[in-house]
Amino acid sequence: MKQKLDMGMNKGTKKLLTLVLTLALAGSAIGCAQTEKSPTGSGQLVDPPKASGSGQAAGSTAKRTVYPLKVKDATGKEFTFEKAPQKIASTSPSETETLFALGLGDSIVGVSDFCDFPAEAKAKPKLGSITKPNEEAMIASGAEIILGGVSMKMPTVEKLRELKLNVYKVEPKTIDEVLSNILLLGQIFDKQEQAEKVVAQMKAERDKVVTAVKDLKPEQKKKVFIEFSPGWTVGQGEFMDELITLSGGINVAGTEKSYVKFSEEKIIADNPQVILYPKDLIDSKQKKNLDAIIKERGGWEKIDAIKNGRLVGVDNNMMSRPGPRITQALTEFAKGIYPELVK
Repeated sequence: MKQKLDMGMNKGTKKLLTLVLTLALAGSAIGCAQTEKSPTGSGQLVDPPKASGSGQAAGSTAKRTVYPLKVKDATGKEFTFEKAPQKIASTSPSETETLFALGLGDSIVGVSDFCDFPAEAKAKPKLGSITKPNEEAMIASGAEIILGGVSMKMPTVEKLRELKLNVYKVEPKTIDEVLSNILLLGQIFDKQEQAEKVVAQMKAERDKVVTAVKDLKPEQKKKVFIEFSPGWTVGQGEFMDELITLSGGINVAGTEKSYVKFSEEKIIADNPQVILYPKDLIDSKQKKNLDAIIKERGGWEKIDAIKNGRLVGVDNNMMSRPGPRITQALTEFAKGIYPELVK
């Protein structure tokens, strides 16, 4: 299906659900298991990449996007951009961070209630939840394009599109897909050079970690357990699992798929050497920090990670948002697992 965006006329118009809501309250942008089939985790160009020097000031070598530009989002929907959108809304903290990283802060007309980084994002008009944003607020924003992240599922996307809202959804599962998203947004918004700089920095951060742990022998690799929300861990197919692997660790839940509830007994049996968790996360039910909950569990005092004081807290938003800071989270993971190798 093909949609042509008129930049001057768009004015108007189970179990894992609990996990999504929990993460939203924590300010996280983690998505639960996909409920729709996406052709790719990130958007893609319909036509070959285009860049031109036309319209540049004399002596300038900046890349410029050639419009019209045709792209597909993660749902497979095709968009045609006649020019760079000037009014942008984001219902995803990850994408909000990307927009600011690309220098598009002044073009943002609305963000989700949980978009809090950088600090300037807090002052933007609020559009409600990351899973089901406020429809009236989104219409009133006058946004020409609305970015939806991993937590917005297909029924919500379809409902918003029925209201004639131009929702462009991303669904990154890997760091490479995060990088591709940033580059593609750079093309859409005519910020290619800024996007390339952001991606280059992220790649350098990733390469530093990979290089630091590349000589680890199989028997030297540490078993790692991650609890990103009380009672929940992550298996293969999600970016947090990749962060553990790239850090040189072995995810003890690596045989699982996506986001899953774990068995406390199994974790004791797995005996991880390092436990990663979001620092400063307070469980809404127990009113305790997650690290305190972990330490107080019956039988967990036998786990090597707890016996040896290897509980590693990482910034909650940094580790849960597949955006420009995801490679910083990778660095923190690696420092926590192999402090002797990664400085």
